[in-house]
Amino acid sequence: MPEKNRQKRNLRPQDTHYDVKDVGLAEKGRLRMEWAAQSMPVLQQVLGEFTKTKPLEGIRVAACLHVTSETGNLMKVLRDGGASVALCASNPLSTQDDVAAALAKEKGMEVFAIKGEDNATYYRHIEQVLQREPQYTMDDGADLVSILHTQRRNLLSKVLGGTEETTTGVIRLKAMADKGVLAYPIIAVNEAKTKHLFDNRYGTGQSTIDGIIRATNRLMAGSSFVVCGYGWCGRGLAMRAHGMGAHVIVVEVDPLKALEAIMDGYQVMPIAEAAKVGDFFCTVTGNKGVIRKEHFLRMQDGAIVANSGHFNVELDLEALADIAKERRIIRDYVEEFSLKNGKRVYVLGEGRLINLASAEGHPSSVMDMSFANQALSLAYLAQNCRELKPQVYPVPAPIDQRIAALKLKGMGVKIDRLTPEQKRYLESWEEGT
Repeated sequence: MPEKNRQKRNLRPQDTHYDVKDVGLAEKGRLRMEWAAQSMPVLQQVLGEFTKTKPLEGIRVAACLHVTSETGNLMKVLRDGGASVALCASNPLSTQDDVAAALAKEKGMEVFAIKGEDNATYYRHIEQVLQREPQYTMDDGADLVSILHTQRRNLLSKVLGGTEETTTGVIRLKAMADKGVLAYPIIAVNEAKTKHLFDNRYGTGQSTIDGIIRATNRLMAGSSFVVCGYGWCGRGLAMRAHGMGAHVIVVEVDPLKALEAIMDGYQVMPIAEAAKVGDFFCTVTGNKGVIRKEHFLRMQDGAIVANSGHFNVELDLEALADIAKERRIIRDYVEEFSLKNGKRVYVLGEGRLINLASAEGHPSSVMDMSFANQALSLAYLAQNCRELKPQVYPVPAPIDQRIAALKLKGMGVKIDRLTPEQKRYLESWEEGT
């Protein structure tokens, strides 16, 4: 729903250990977490290890993540590994209220997250998490880190390290590092191969299509589906839209990615041209103003517009509101903008992450690897943070390799190993044909 139409709530005092929609939903959330855990064998193996070794003993963690059933399982790993964790949402529409309730009531964790919370509540929840004076941050989109570096600089001296989950956050953090303002080392979990090659491509691809279909119940076969951005998320989305029978059009600014999209069998054109022919539009760029006023005006009557990038700034919603003579919620997560030119444009999920706004986010099996990266990277930081500079670091290669091996083990898949002769050949240069 639009922010101005959201129902006002009586908020709990700031010193409580949770602020969730309804703790009565806890049993449902616990069962959802249990169901998700069945598809997360890597994280379960990490849980077993952390429960025994306690690599996070005594550390305080502030986590700003999508509060989903998969995240709930990650929180359990961190807690059983010895950490004290306070969790808030990284997007106003991405919380699963039953999971938040289960974490607060059944797990006794500090949770501040409500699906549909307004901006004031969203940032107040971040503030409540930061009141715990964290030593480590776990972020998804870098809002937590940004607030720390702007409004709560008094806490920075206590922070030893952090992790970042998503592309948008990594972009922001690298900009901070380049400008010399990043105050502590952060591991870019998004850069792990076991994250972006799978989570971004297969997770975003499937869950975004799922969100669009749940919100609209429209047929994709035979439609023109415009994908704005051909990074790993865009690749996955294009692949799945094509699999649903859509004609896929890719919009890009990078010539190499545009060329790759063509070679993958998709049509490539500027957004100004795509706007005239698309039935569905979805942005996955990590940038702002991707679809703007002039593009909305060119769209066909009934065009459906969504975003699966982290922030809703990918769509110029203010400009769309300016050119609309009327707007209304026509069904859950679908807002109709009747334009002054007589056409209608439909925006899904307030322009926020549609895969979490109207669906359940990534499947558990891909978040399994992403969150194993989070847990193991945090344990690495707990041991090595004092030797690291305030920069953005990749996930250490041994962690990446280990997670891939554990995932294959969990899937019951075996692979070959190099023979001693093959190892010698790869390490030498003398032997040729």
